Amino acid sequence: EVQLVELGGGLVQLGGPLRLPCRAPGCNLSSYALGWVRQAPGKGFEWVSTINSGSGPTYYADSVKGRFTISRDNAKNTLYLQLNSTKTEDTAMYYCGRGDYREYSTDYWGQGTQVTVSS
Repeated sequence: EVQLVELGGGLVQLGGPLRLPCRAPGCNLSSYALGWVRQAPGKGFEWVSTINSGSGPTYYADSVKGRFTISRDNAKNTLYLQLNSTKTEDTAMYYCGRGDYREYSTDYWGQGTQVTVSS
């Protein structure tokens, strides 16, 4: 069974950076698209970013384009989301998933990690 574990969440100052790793111990994810979604308090899920199999390409929601960077290290079975220039509206639970959320092909999700941007 595939297990995805998000790390790195926490409190970040407005405008500050934060890096979210998503690890999949013992799982070879290199042939899969991977991505991130988020859920703000009281709201539905919002797709954030996707990276295709291998080393890309990458796709971003307009709300994070130019501020967030998705990347992957296939040798370490790890997906990353680098958050820069954070805004209060980035406060949410962030989930990583195997597959492309936009194509309804995500079959495994992590448990989520909370990101809170404080002003």
